[in-house]
Amino acid sequence: LETFEKHKGASSAEEINPNFMTPKQGLVRLQKIMDEYGAGASTWYTTNEPTLLRGIELIEMFREDLTHLAARNRHELMRCWELVHRTWVGEAHLRHLLYRKETRWPGYYYRSDYPDLDDANWRVFVNSKFDAAKNSWDLQTKPYRNIITSI
Repeated sequence: LETFEKHKGASSAEEINPNFMTPKQGLVRLQKIMDEYGAGASTWYTTNEPTLLRGIELIEMFREDLTHLAARNRHELMRCWELVHRTWVGEAHLRHLLYRKETRWPGYYYRSDYPDLDDANWRVFVNSKFDAAKNSWDLQTKPYRNIITSI
């Protein structure tokens, strides 16, 4: 709230300002990154390793810009925190897609560098954990167990 009040007079339109970013502006940027680099609809749900690496790079740059979020009211303040959390989820999603060396289709995404479904090696859960002290992600697989029996 303080950031917005301090800088709102920098331009003729309150929300267009070089000193801060509104939650809506941030959400549009995040959605664009996820759509174009995270196998979104604009790419027909297709991605590959170089695209995912670029998406992760853009998310990391975007995270730096999150320090410039500003809110006009408490509702926007809540949206600021929501955007921070969505950014973490977006990065985790990109890293999970990169970790899996396969396509998960129909219904999920298509890896053009790994075009085949590989249930022999990848019918598993991928779990991740972010280590804030090391600023690194740890990804690992956990076995999939079918607990639903057929009728």
